[in-house]
Amino acid sequence: MVNRKQADDGELATVTQYTMPQILMRQSERLGSEATAIREKAYGIWQTYSWLDYYRYVKHTGLGLSNIGLKRGENVGIVTNNMPEWLFCEIGCQSVGGVSLNLFTSSVPEELCHALGRIKAAYAVAENQEQVDKLIQMRERLSHVRRVIYIDPTGMRTYRDNPWLVSFSDLLEMGEKLDRENPDLFLKELQKGRRDNVAIMIQTSGTTGISKLAMLSHRNITEMARNWIESLPVTSGDNWISISPPAWIVDQMCGVGVALLGGMTVNFPEMPDTIDEDFREIGPSIIITSSRFWEDLASRIMVKMDDAGLIRRKLFSMSVEIGKKVVELQSKGEAVPGHLNLLLRIASIGIYRPLLDRVGCAGFKSAFTGGHPISPDVIHFFRAIGLNLKQCYGLTEAGGIFQVQPDSEIKLESVGKPLPRTLVAIGDDQEVLVQSDSNFVGYYNDFRATEEAFSSGWLKTGDAGYIDKDGHLVIIGRKGDIIKNKDGAAFSPDFIETRLKFSPYIKEAVMFGEGRPYITALINIDMGNVGNWAEERMIPYTTYIDLSQQAAVEELILNEVRKVNRNLPDLMKIRKFILLYKLLDADDEELTRTGKVRRRFIYGLYLQLIEAMYTGRDEVDVKTKIQYRDGQIGEIETRVRIININ
Repeated sequence: MVNRKQADDGELATVTQYTMPQILMRQSERLGSEATAIREKAYGIWQTYSWLDYYRYVKHTGLGLSNIGLKRGENVGIVTNNMPEWLFCEIGCQSVGGVSLNLFTSSVPEELCHALGRIKAAYAVAENQEQVDKLIQMRERLSHVRRVIYIDPTGMRTYRDNPWLVSFSDLLEMGEKLDRENPDLFLKELQKGRRDNVAIMIQTSGTTGISKLAMLSHRNITEMARNWIESLPVTSGDNWISISPPAWIVDQMCGVGVALLGGMTVNFPEMPDTIDEDFREIGPSIIITSSRFWEDLASRIMVKMDDAGLIRRKLFSMSVEIGKKVVELQSKGEAVPGHLNLLLRIASIGIYRPLLDRVGCAGFKSAFTGGHPISPDVIHFFRAIGLNLKQCYGLTEAGGIFQVQPDSEIKLESVGKPLPRTLVAIGDDQEVLVQSDSNFVGYYNDFRATEEAFSSGWLKTGDAGYIDKDGHLVIIGRKGDIIKNKDGAAFSPDFIETRLKFSPYIKEAVMFGEGRPYITALINIDMGNVGNWAEERMIPYTTYIDLSQQAAVEELILNEVRKVNRNLPDLMKIRKFILLYKLLDADDEELTRTGKVRRRFIYGLYLQLIEAMYTGRDEVDVKTKIQYRDGQIGEIETRVRIININ
């Protein structure tokens, strides 16, 4: 809560004694109506909220919730995308003693109903008509939800007589009226909050089964924010762009925690299609987002360059090679020769800066990737073109990201060193353990799972790893996903899958080989990039199934897999693969809502295809059911070929 580049440790330690709504009140008193707390783009124009506005909206939202009956300790479900109202509702709920659970807007009605039922949510906040309709569809099973607050009134005219629904604007009016009638009420409620109270619940990824509900206290979030502010050059007024779902830990950590303590401005893009443009306009200081974001961005850049003229392709290729040589020397701690530095400056002016500006990444001080392993090739590529992209590591139960690469010690394979006041150790079975004030309170209504999550005060991450000679943590992969082949040799499938996904033509890859003589894979093509590739070569296709089974596409992907195999040891080389006839989908429970592969589920679902790759067959007839976006169930009948790699 200070203006200096690096906050004073003692001052930050004092601030973390408060709850997040209490910190917001202090920031509104310090920064008032002059500094911008929130910025939202609507209809092409940036709308701003000062810190005083932020506090006022939170106060009226909290009082409005109290007015309609929210009691201290009750739970509220929030189903919104990134928008200011998410912050108003979450922190407003906390200010009067409630606990919020953010849910993914992509969830189907059954998922929303199940999640709200698990916490016996007293109220639900829905972004728009689409989310309201999902809740109305499940209303008979949501008897514990007393009211649903909807934010966007578009299309809600016919719902006005439904007593179960209340608009957010009406909720604010109720709160404002209550504030006029009882001006001391909100401050009294605010002062009842304690930093060890549970503030939010977050669903874990659920890669191995049903998601757990991790409870995080105000202390967990503010201590993590303090660690980040001390480690990064976060200045009051710096820009954070909110693009990760509110249901994911990253935006809770930065968009709420770091922004509140550090006085950062939280920016909300108008829509996903305008993110690149909004990046350029805002010039965010830091960004933390998933590996998929960087993989997709690298793919788009490489495909665009493949479509460029010969001279541009050659210049780009030469510039990237120059950048890679510099990165390799820097990572080894070796001096960069003068002629190479000169070439780098020329490439930066002529190639790197215009490119980074075009994709909206020119203003980053630091960019981070986390949430899932990423290929070192992706890190190498972006660092070669001048983007300060670094790997980091964390998990929901640890309060967010606790392991970060220092700027002066970049290692492509590692996830860096622990943040301040964070201890990391390796258990006897190679499991990564962490000890910190940011470690979560426990799992909601699951005492046994909470006990199993800790060992002698250390949080068990479930990931295998090791600490190298320089003190950097290297993640091998999920402990439960480590594969041992027929001869007992062990390796992580993530190691191979991330390298495959560096290809612009591969969207997803899932490896198999437990107890088997060799490694096989199921691969999803990238529909957009492969589709463009096919169109340029006059290859006709209609659907994803049609495109994925084209002989030319099979040859394209075969060559991409061969490139990866060249740099893998023999025991990790892929020997056979199948191009899947459909994209892996969270709606079909093949992926989590955060995009992580549910490996065990996929193994059971596609067992016929996997077995066929080990029995000498050349093709497999497939007849299966598929769920469409509208919820209808259809059938797929096709034939897939098993592709051998020589």
